[in-house]
This record gives sequence, C-alpha cells and structure tokens, in this order.
Amino acid sequence: MIKTTLKIDGMMCSMCEAHICEVIRKAVPGAKKVSASHTKGEASFLSEEPADESALKNAVAATGYSCLAVDAAPYEKKGWFRR
Repeated sequence: MIKTTLKIDGMMCSMCEAHICEVIRKAVPGAKKVSASHTKGEASFLSEEPADESALKNAVAATGYSCLAVDAAPYEKKGWFRR
C-alpha cells in the first residue's frame, strides 16, 4: 500500500474537505481511506499503485483549490500485536 498526502491551499471548512475527498475518489478510483483536513491544509489516501501526481494536481486545481505538494510513501498497517 502507498499513502499519498497532498498539501492543499484554499480549504476553509468541512464542505471544502468533502469536495477534495470527492475529487480524489474520482481521480484515483482505487483510493481507500480518503480524508482531508482544512485545519492542517492537507488530504491523504491509500492506494495499491502510485497515483499520477500531475492528474491529482490538475483535478484539485479544476475545483478552485491549489495543490502545493504531493508526497507518496510506503504504508504498513500497524496492528495491536506487531513487534
């Protein structure tokens, strides 16, 4: 799994968060655990394959927000009994 985090400028409320989450789900059909925070100014999601950064930036820009950065890193689920 890959965790992708986007730095987004322009989100002001929970409705903005919902718009960003919807944009991510449309741009990355296999996206899981999509979330956004207007207070942190970021959104994140999990996917099996790396997402197309330029497509994400363009999709976010088309909604009127600015995607300042995209960061992708391997993600491992942390369980209760991991050592």
